[in-house]
Amino acid sequence: MNQENNPLKQYFRRPAIYVKLPSEGKYYNSDTISMPDNKELPVFPMTAIDEITARTPDALFNGEAVADIIRSCMPNIKDPWAIVNMDLDAILIAIRTATNGNNMEIESMCRECSEESKYDVNLVGILAGLKPGNYDQELLIGELAIKFKPLTYKEINQINTHQFELQRGFVQLNDITDTEEKNSKIKELLILTTKLTSQAITSNIEYIKTPSAFVQEKEYILDFLNNCDKNTYDILKEFNLKLKEGTDMKPLKVKCIHCQHEYDQPITLNMSDFFG
Repeated sequence: MNQENNPLKQYFRRPAIYVKLPSEGKYYNSDTISMPDNKELPVFPMTAIDEITARTPDALFNGEAVADIIRSCMPNIKDPWAIVNMDLDAILIAIRTATNGNNMEIESMCRECSEESKYDVNLVGILAGLKPGNYDQELLIGELAIKFKPLTYKEINQINTHQFELQRGFVQLNDITDTEEKNSKIKELLILTTKLTSQAITSNIEYIKTPSAFVQEKEYILDFLNNCDKNTYDILKEFNLKLKEGTDMKPLKVKCIHCQHEYDQPITLNMSDFFG
């Protein structure tokens, strides 16, 4: 069937908004994104099939649902798995805005009186607050120069999958009654947590320069992270976190409607709720 011949084509969905990515397309080639000259990507509202996809647990868990929705709603993005972390939230917020409008309702429990209330989040305001970290600068530690890079959606999804398995392991500790077995399992999970953190930092490092070498091999970088002193490791970890801070969604400042207490409410993208 040729859609070009469909007499109903003029009634197909059209772009609802246009969005500029925080990265401005810096980390992509033409195989990943077809970037317009003005760098404004068209964003289409979700279809009924997209809505069903957003509520499919298995597809959400392995990341396929998000990738499929991005392909559907932002056809200029040819490879969603290559989208970098600084752009991912902006893309999802843009799709949510194109589909359901600028406001999103969230629930929040007051830290002071424990009452739950609903608040509107201005998505355009959140988009405006997403700023890319400066991944051009090198981190200097003694003779080392370390260059970081943003993670791709594929890398983020792999890390999140490992973190989920790790969290499930900690939850299962409640079922262990034997103290010795429980302590052994805790030690095992803490070691796995450290390994996962090192692997995540490794994925974020583009290269490490020494006075005599230029190292890009991931296995060498991971080996370095596992064997460097704690101070060096902490500096790397902190620097990496600061690079991501600008791209992270800022918490919503909330005043409780019951007791008037003011506090910050973190905003997270729970996919099933986000597209609901």
